[in-house]
Amino acid sequence: MSSLSYLASYTIRCSSTIDGHDPNKQKMNSIQVNVTVSHVSTADLVNYKNGAANTLVAHFAENGCISKEQDRQNIPTKKQFVDPYRQGLIIEEGVGYRVYRQTVVVRSYEVGPDKSATIESILNLLQETALNHVWMSGLLGDGFGATHGMMRNNLIWVVSRMQLQVDHYPIWGEVMEIDTWVGASGKNGMRRDWLLRSHATGLVFARGTSTWVMMNQQTRRLSKMPDEVRAEISPWFIEKQAIKYEIPEKIEKLDDKAKYVNSGLKPKRSDLDMNHHVNNVKYVRWMLETIPDEFLEDHQLSGIVLEYRRECGSSDTVQSLCQPQEDGIFNGVQQENSIGLLNGYSLTPGILEGNGIRGSLYQGPFSYTHLLQIKGDSKNEEIVRGRTTWKAKLSSLLFST
Repeated sequence: MSSLSYLASYTIRCSSTIDGHDPNKQKMNSIQVNVTVSHVSTADLVNYKNGAANTLVAHFAENGCISKEQDRQNIPTKKQFVDPYRQGLIIEEGVGYRVYRQTVVVRSYEVGPDKSATIESILNLLQETALNHVWMSGLLGDGFGATHGMMRNNLIWVVSRMQLQVDHYPIWGEVMEIDTWVGASGKNGMRRDWLLRSHATGLVFARGTSTWVMMNQQTRRLSKMPDEVRAEISPWFIEKQAIKYEIPEKIEKLDDKAKYVNSGLKPKRSDLDMNHHVNNVKYVRWMLETIPDEFLEDHQLSGIVLEYRRECGSSDTVQSLCQPQEDGIFNGVQQENSIGLLNGYSLTPGILEGNGIRGSLYQGPFSYTHLLQIKGDSKNEEIVRGRTTWKAKLSSLLFST
């Protein structure tokens, strides 16, 4: 095995740890660096650099057609340290290289009317970086993030819980670094965490954590983790949490008496993922569309917790229930004489009493409870329970002119 210096075709911040950014540096020069990759053969890295093109050309010349998905995808069979096509790196954490870091640019179709990334776009990026992490590990089979051992046991990953905290939203054209890593969750689960931050300043945009379990693809029942799968993924585990673990507060189950109800929702073919059930991001869209538009215009999502109960298929009819929490809670803090706004900035009582701010924005609620369920003839089946928390948009707090 030989070591060589591989020139990445993009600029990156050189950092050996997740929290290696200097918050005092507000401006950094873009540099192009040589990434020295060890423990990878020259032939493997050159083949990966050339990508699938050479493989496809050879296959086409021999057979006259492209028939194998493996040839088209060029899935690595060994651990990779650099992915020039996805602008990804495996970086050092602890005693080994186990954290995946991807540099992404917020695209025009990922933002809303305010030019900031939508929550759906952020969730899609979390899913994509998680899959790319498995891709780079050399463990990916031909499933949706499933390892070779999982494929042999006919198992797939399903998410049981997800939490996302958003402090700031990236804007159109902004460059982000997304770090993701995995850890153990009980005997049969896996935790996956994310950290999203600005490439230029190191400002943290969002943190996420999730819990995953295995399900038999044929029986659709949850499964214990086979020893061979544990042996595959446990070397990648890290004892680090993006969001400090706390005993989760139970999300109450809503009924038909909920204040807002949206019925008759039908999945489209475009909503299905590679495991043939509705993509998790679609669930969030259904939830948020049940919240009144007048609230969404003046508020921004700051946190979401999702507890998954079962999958949803293409033939199911879904109902979305939503109940506001009428308790005046703003990001978990009771509002009294001052208003905590946008991570540390505060509005004094004098400003509030001077009528310079749209005070109506603070007359709750700032959190909602959600339920998605499949409507059946005799009973309803829960898909996912959720809780969303919100903060006022900065544009809604400006003085009127």
